[in-house]
Amino acid sequence: MFSKSAWLHLRIPFSYYLMPVYLFSLAVSDNVNTSNAIIVFIALHIFLYPASNGFNSYFDKDEDSIGGLKNPPKVSKGLYYLALVFDLIALLLVSFDFWVLLMFLIYGLVSKAYSHPYIRIKKYPFGSWFIAGLFQGFFTFLMVYLGLNGIRPEELLKQDILIPALLTSLMLWGSYPMTQIYQHDEDSRRGDNTLSLKLGILGTFHFTMILFSLTTVLFGLYFIEHYNLNIASLYVLAMSPVVGFFFYWYFKARKNKDVVNFEYTMRLNAISATCLNLFFIILYLN
Repeated sequence: MFSKSAWLHLRIPFSYYLMPVYLFSLAVSDNVNTSNAIIVFIALHIFLYPASNGFNSYFDKDEDSIGGLKNPPKVSKGLYYLALVFDLIALLLVSFDFWVLLMFLIYGLVSKAYSHPYIRIKKYPFGSWFIAGLFQGFFTFLMVYLGLNGIRPEELLKQDILIPALLTSLMLWGSYPMTQIYQHDEDSRRGDNTLSLKLGILGTFHFTMILFSLTTVLFGLYFIEHYNLNIASLYVLAMSPVVGFFFYWYFKARKNKDVVNFEYTMRLNAISATCLNLFFIILYLN
């Protein structure tokens, strides 16, 4: 459990790429409890996400590159127990609120079902795409909002909360297949018929183009309605490096499929996460 390989498979730095959901929820919150905000952030990004990474790595037993880990070492039983310990710590941290605790528990169970051989949601192309986007986006946004604001669960049903929560899922539904685009060979060997594998390399790019365009329009309309045109314009400006790199990679991929690899995927993830994180921080400070 204390081996270097086990800790590498937790991929704690990879939580950075999932941070926009937390920051967006924080930015639109009205009554943030500072201590709760810190606890939820630590529980989610330092413990819950890494626990899910480790648990799924244990059952996937990847030999090729995975998100945040170019050369994954062989997994051991210690990784399984370490992931469960991280899960437990995450739950203990958020035990200040029963409903937040319950949502953390549900998220952890769903994430385990993603790769566990008894269920293995990952092998269903549309089901895994929908569930991953729903829980990493909409569900996590509400879970964070509940923890930050100390409200009752029924208050999450307000339109002003549900709309941005849905937007986060739309954002993830667009980007999720791109995270699988370089793993086609290994997914095929394991029998995991991911959405990206089903779409093909260029199909994955095209799918993301369509959903990203729709996401940009809907985010823009949301910011115009709830903030102002300047914030909407800032969002479009913030996403321009993502669009630029995406199309640069796309045109290279049309000529040479070898560029559809781990390095380019992680670069796109890093640019996207950084641009979104900075934008949502500015939105929070606005």
